[in-house]
Amino acid sequence: MSIAKITGPGLVTMGLAVGLLWGCFIGEQVLVQRAAREQVRVLRELQGLRQRYRAEPVFTPVPQGPHRRHPAAG
Repeated sequence: MSIAKITGPGLVTMGLAVGLLWGCFIGEQVLVQRAAREQVRVLRELQGLRQRYRAEPVFTPVPQGPHRRHPAAG
């Protein structure tokens, strides 16, 4: 004595729904992996740009000897 029976079209519909669910799951994983690779690529490119365009001083300060007061300064 069965309470409910699964008809042929119902079984096909459930199979399609499960297939669609797995397709979405696999598609999500592919997108996440692609985004992670793109993030790594962009961060490396940004690091390279920072190194290439690093600000360098126009001149290097020369260390000075002991500070002397000017005699007229009092």
